Amino acid sequence: MTDPLNPYLPRGSAAEGPYALAVGPERAGWSRAGLRVIELEPGQTHDLDTGASEWIVLPLTGGCTVHTEGRIIELLGRESVFGGVSDFAYVPRDAHAQIASGAGGRFALAGAKCERKLPARYGPAPEVPVEHRGTGTSARQVRNFASADAFECDQLIAVEVITPGGNWSSYPPHKHDEHRPGVETELEEIYYFEIEGPGGYGYQRVSPSRPGGTDLLAEVRTGDAVLVPDGWHGPSIAQPGHTMYYLNVMAGPGAEREWRICFHPDHLTEGYR
Repeated sequence: MTDPLNPYLPRGSAAEGPYALAVGPERAGWSRAGLRVIELEPGQTHDLDTGASEWIVLPLTGGCTVHTEGRIIELLGRESVFGGVSDFAYVPRDAHAQIASGAGGRFALAGAKCERKLPARYGPAPEVPVEHRGTGTSARQVRNFASADAFECDQLIAVEVITPGGNWSSYPPHKHDEHRPGVETELEEIYYFEIEGPGGYGYQRVSPSRPGGTDLLAEVRTGDAVLVPDGWHGPSIAQPGHTMYYLNVMAGPGAEREWRICFHPDHLTEGYR
């Protein structure tokens, strides 16, 4: 295994081959979670061999067709991540997929090493549960397209979060870096960011939950990513006037696919969760 990456990945710093962002377990220095982002020109195709991981193809901008396991899955996609929920495609492990985009676009491939091979499937946008979480300046929208209780995967958990300009999300700070049955699940996590409007930015905090743990305060812009192998993560802060989007990709070494978190005891103000 290579040395773990820096937890803050500015745009382009983790590019590899055709991918604008490519983070897998080996590069991240952990066990399961991975994320790739690919930009396709009009008429371009991309071949994906899934190997030991399951993947979700999620349009960020534009639409595409996913050919896999004898199926053709048409994804309408969206104009941008700020335009609403997208449909998506699930591609199982030990499979081959071809992603083709007639008009071009940018696509996230959220993945996790897994054991079971599940069927290839289409995830319709109207069936994505949308949750409004928090109040006041901590209000945000969570799109639970592949949360543990919304869409079946073997290990992968993935959601999108939209934070209005000037608001805080991922708040109160929380963690999921210990296995405590019924209380907390050990999950690795990747944040991928896009900020609406030219010059927009935000801030992401990760603070240690143990001696020597992850300690980060990063200014984030479109195309940046943050790795969370451990620690209290949050807040994610959006610049006033610039809506913040982030994609959360999670998976962990445990046998159960669960999202159980522990809030930081110093930040348990009611109404923010």
